[in-house]
Amino acid sequence: MALYTHHLPSWKKDEVAEIKKNAKEYKLIGLVDMYGIPAQQVQQIRRNLRGKAVIKMTRNTLIKHAFDEIGGDLKNLTKYLSGHSAIIFTNDNPFKLYKQLEKTKTKMAAKAGEKAPEDIVVPAGPTSFKPGPIVGELQQAGIPAAIEGGKVKIRETKTVVKKGAVINPKLAAALVKLDVKPMDVGLILQAAFHEGSVYEPSVLAVDETVILGQIALASRQATALSIEAAYPTKDTAAAVLTKAVRDARAVAIEAAVYEKDVVDAIIGKAQRESQVLKNLVK
Repeated sequence: MALYTHHLPSWKKDEVAEIKKNAKEYKLIGLVDMYGIPAQQVQQIRRNLRGKAVIKMTRNTLIKHAFDEIGGDLKNLTKYLSGHSAIIFTNDNPFKLYKQLEKTKTKMAAKAGEKAPEDIVVPAGPTSFKPGPIVGELQQAGIPAAIEGGKVKIRETKTVVKKGAVINPKLAAALVKLDVKPMDVGLILQAAFHEGSVYEPSVLAVDETVILGQIALASRQATALSIEAAYPTKDTAAAVLTKAVRDARAVAIEAAVYEKDVVDAIIGKAQRESQVLKNLVK
């Protein structure tokens, strides 16, 4: 047994050994935050990831023990351990894993004391509530409510909490009644170790639509440049030749070079010019 774990109880040694075993079998090792995820949703996430990834929930200290024993660059992952971390093992690349984990998130009601992940906006419009104490409860929570047409109505769209601000108990209760669910609950990737490098979520959170659009634009611009510069490639050779023929034909017509391929066009040009001149004389 390695120096790091010789003093640990047997069950902790087994936990460390399991982490080390999975680390050898999978190409990617990641840390995910499990905080606030209901047990039922955790089980559903496990089922959704079955065959794609393995989640190992254990103490952060044991994760650190295992990473220290494995050594190498993997130890850099320990600085991302925080809160209710768990390990995720997979053979997918970090970008694909991040996308899969984003799909595990579901919207849930906010609890008092939680921080708003984004600005929480309550839209204007009618509600399903009949007149009663609910009007005062909404108003006390900072939501502009009034009675109109026998129903409770939100008079104007209002941002009730700014991103990062703490949600107070009255507002949390009001949002539940309005069925506003601002909290994203699911596995949050803290960092991923893959092929010797550590990837943070900020690097992995790419918009595929934007990236594909940029690639398509770059391709179009490269093709246009190749054709304009007469730099033939296997993809642009035909277009380069077509442009060259078109340009050569235009020069021949303009310079009145009597070649069999352009004689008709030269005569047509002369006729048009003579017609213009005739019209001017008239």
